[in-house]
This record gives sequence, C-alpha cells and structure tokens, in this order.
Amino acid sequence: MKTILITGSNGQLGESCIKILESYFNIIATSRKESNSALKMDITDSLATKKILKDFKPEVIVNLAAMTDVDGCEVDKGLAKKINVEGVKNLCQYFKGHFIQISTDYVFDGLNGPYSESDKVNPISYYGESKLLAEEWLKINFVKSTILRTNVVYNYIKHTNASFLKWVIDSLNKNKTINVVNDQWNNPTWTQSLSIVIARIIKKESFGLYHYGDKDYMSRFEFAKLIANVFKLDSSLIIPISTLSLDQIAQRPLNGGLKTKKIESELGIIPNTVENCLHEIHKLLDK
Repeated sequence: MKTILITGSNGQLGESCIKILESYFNIIATSRKESNSALKMDITDSLATKKILKDFKPEVIVNLAAMTDVDGCEVDKGLAKKINVEGVKNLCQYFKGHFIQISTDYVFDGLNGPYSESDKVNPISYYGESKLLAEEWLKINFVKSTILRTNVVYNYIKHTNASFLKWVIDSLNKNKTINVVNDQWNNPTWTQSLSIVIARIIKKESFGLYHYGDKDYMSRFEFAKLIANVFKLDSSLIIPISTLSLDQIAQRPLNGGLKTKKIESELGIIPNTVENCLHEIHKLLDK
C-alpha cells in the first residue's frame, strides 16, 4: 500500500482527500498547525519538512498547502511567494516520488474562459502569478509531477470560513441579504469530485498538466441561486452586483473556468453536475 503525504490537510479539500484516499492508501496528514488529525509541518520550514519526509518516506505528496487569500497575496507578495513557490521547492528538495500540485484558473486573465491546458497563461493577480511560478518550476525541475488546475473549490465544513457554499448557506439561514457577483464565470468544483480525480491520478501514475472542474459553467450569482434552491433557502436574499463595485485589492479573472476534455479522455473522468453535487452534500448534512 502506497504512503501518501497530504499537506494542508485541515482545509476543506484536505478533509475530502483523506476520506477518499484512506480507502486505498496509507495517509500521512500534515498541516501548518498540529491537530488531532494532522502532524505539524510548515512547508516553508526546510529542516522540518526534511525531517517529516525522512521519517515517513512517502511515495506520493499531494500539496494542498497554499496561501489562497487573493487580496492577501497582493498585499504581502513576499509571504505569498514563500508559501506558494518556495514551499513547493522545499517539499521537492527532499523527495523523489510522485508530486501532485493543486493549481488554479487564476493563472489566466479571464478574458476568454473556460480554458484548456494549451491556452496561454496570463495571471492578473499575484496569487495567480505565484501559483504559475510554482507550476513553471515543477515543469523544469521535477519530472514526476502532476499539476492539477481547478476552480471555485467548495464543500460544507463547519470549522472553515473559506467556502463560498458555507457562506451562502449560513447567511441565508440567518435571513441575511448577501451580495454576489454576477460577472465572474467558472465551473464550481466539489472537494469530493476533486479528491476522486486525485485518487485516479495516483493510481494511474499520471504526470503532466490537467484541468478539472465539475460540469456546469455558471456565474457566481447563478451558483448562489442554485445553492439556495437545493437547500430550500430564500433566494430573494441574493443580490447581484458587479465585481468592479467590490473595489477589491487584487483583480479577478471574470470569464475563468476550465475545460476538462483532456482529463476525461486520458483518465476516464466524467465530471458531475453542480446540482447533483449540491444534492449529495445536502443528503450528507441531513444525516
């Protein structure tokens, strides 16, 4: 049984990855902060990273650790680079197995999405730039790597506030009006869908660049309305606004999202619909 080391395992994608992968592999869960379910490992600490890798000798690393606060990356580019680029280099410095890096559609400018793997990259935020720098380093320096770009990753995990789904559900349950942009387009991706893709990549030992998002291409506003309908909440509380009106520090790609033809044909992946994913989450929360 292969040993898989997961970084950033306390996040919403980390939780799903552990649930899916532990059926097939021996899992070493790590996180920047130690918890009951994860060992402490800060990927920016070269010596600590070296020790963990030496002690557990994983055959695969799934790197979920990242600075994903888009505005935060713009404000503190040094920290963003330290985590999103130097952290990747630290992990690879002491590792010779299969390295899986989660990346983002923010490597594109959002003018002509959804994007395929062959489309030209052009990040318009430092978050996107830092993730692209990690991609480029891996392509040149680490042959046994898989770069998996995804977008609008969501689930309902009680201890995190990083999920769009959780924010919408919690706000509407409190009868709070929420403003949601109607000009950002993506194909939202359930963490379980993405975890199943990661399991397939590990089993098939697939290297290279892949795009994955669930089936439906929609605006963030449409996604919020669909969440309200599936969870039987008041969709009239969702107010459409423009991205420009938010006056955010970092630019956002508007027509983002990812085409999945390559991963479908090469790995036999069939993307689920967003509505089906939301119904599955609803069932799980009702248990």
